Amino acid sequence: MTTNLNGKLYVRSLKDEVSPQEWEARVNLAACYRLVAHYGMSDMMANHITLRVPGEEDAFLTNAYGLMYEEMTASSLYKIDHEGKILTKPDFGDLQYGINIPGYILHSAIHKARPEVNCVIHTHSWPGMAISSLEVGLLPLNQTSMRFLKISYHDYMGVVLNLDEQESLVKDLGDSEALILRNHGLLTCGATVGEAFNWMHRLELSCKAQLAAMACNSPLQKVSQQVLDETYMNYQPKTRRPYGVMEWPGMLRLLDRMDSSFRE
Repeated sequence: MTTNLNGKLYVRSLKDEVSPQEWEARVNLAACYRLVAHYGMSDMMANHITLRVPGEEDAFLTNAYGLMYEEMTASSLYKIDHEGKILTKPDFGDLQYGINIPGYILHSAIHKARPEVNCVIHTHSWPGMAISSLEVGLLPLNQTSMRFLKISYHDYMGVVLNLDEQESLVKDLGDSEALILRNHGLLTCGATVGEAFNWMHRLELSCKAQLAAMACNSPLQKVSQQVLDETYMNYQPKTRRPYGVMEWPGMLRLLDRMDSSFRE
């Protein structure tokens, strides 16, 4: 059972009921939720971040629909398969939290189609929603946003409640690590939690920078196509180490200094 004490929701630990590999994945995913909240990219209990369970290609971890991002823990995560079947359900007592159906549809499509992708992050941040609402989309105005020179787009088709949208979603994402869901929000993915979070953090910064520049009502400084292309290539996987390798341990230390309960 869960008990609410001093504003904290306690969930029975699953550490002794899952493999060490799954537990590590749970800790990392709970950390990612808290970091998304810490950097102001959460939407209360909405949105979703998923992580494939190591050694179980058709299973992934996701959030309980009802928990806030800043209170996510390793034991509070659901484990479901690609068909939506619940494999492990945390004990939420009388709260009876379930899973987010649009989150299942959106993320399962990517996990099934992209076996190299282990983590998928989707946000509704105000900068992301604003850029997704602009016909021009994301512009390569600065070094950070040049990383997203060839970012993918997916047209809005309503709240994601229909499995039929999975095909077009996967097609629009292609082999990219970042996708702008038009009139909706942002999505990033990666081989690790740290990589997917790195993509989202930089995409969020790019959106904020563009909105700030456009708000100045002054001509935007242009960069030559050659420099844009060269800068974009400097960010590609074959030209640098994988994203998230260096900073993820530091991100975990940051959370431990703030509140280490994500590890419970």
